[in-house]
Amino acid sequence: MAKPKTEFSINQIVVYPSQGVGEVTDVFKKDFKGKQVYYYKIHIPVSDMNIMVPVDNAANMGIRSVVNKEQAEKAIELLGQEFDPPTSDWKLRYQQNIDLLHSGTVEDIAAIVRCLYHRSKIKELPAMERKLYESAKKLLEDELSYALGKSAKEVETLLHAKLEPLGAKIEKKSSNYYEDDDDDEEFNEDAGRRDDSDSDEDEEEESEDMDEGEE
Repeated sequence: MAKPKTEFSINQIVVYPSQGVGEVTDVFKKDFKGKQVYYYKIHIPVSDMNIMVPVDNAANMGIRSVVNKEQAEKAIELLGQEFDPPTSDWKLRYQQNIDLLHSGTVEDIAAIVRCLYHRSKIKELPAMERKLYESAKKLLEDELSYALGKSAKEVETLLHAKLEPLGAKIEKKSSNYYEDDDDDEEFNEDAGRRDDSDSDEDEEEESEDMDEGEE
C-alpha cells in the first residue's frame, strides 16, 4: 500500500475542534479490521492525550491547520460585534452551538464564545453550556496564541477586551433578554449522556486514544 499524500506533516500544529489544539507527532501505518490504514498521531496538550486519526478521515472530522494572523485578528474583531439575541430555548441554543463547534472554523468558535459569554452576563449558564463555553474559549485562546505568536494570557486579555464592552451594553439593554430561558438540568444530564454516546459511536472507528509513549 503506497503512502497517501498527507495534508499535515510531523511537528505541525493543527486544530481538532472536538479535542483541542495539538501537534502531529507521527504519520504511520496500522492494521484496522484486516486493512492497512495510515494514521496521524496527534498530541493534545490540554488533555495530555495522544489520538490516532485516519489520514483519509481527518478532513471529515474537522481537523485543520491553525489560521494565519489576519484570520485570527478577524476572529477577535467578531467578538466585539453586535449580534441578534440567540433563541430563548436553551436546548436549541445548545445544539446550535454544538453544530458550530463541530464545523470547527475559527469564526464559528469565536461565535460560540461571544454567544455564551454574553448569555452568562444575564443568567448563569447551565452545566452543559458552561462546559461548552469553557471548551470553546480554551480552543480559541490556544489557536490564536499560535496564530499571533502571543502567550495564552495575552490572548485571554485581548478576548476579554473585545467581549466586555458589548457585554456591559447587553446587560443594561434589557433585563428580560433571556426571560423565557428554562434551564432544565435533568435534560442537561440526559442530553450530555446522549451527546457523549453519539460522539463515542461516531469516532469509535475514526480515532483511538494512545497511552503516552506507545509506539
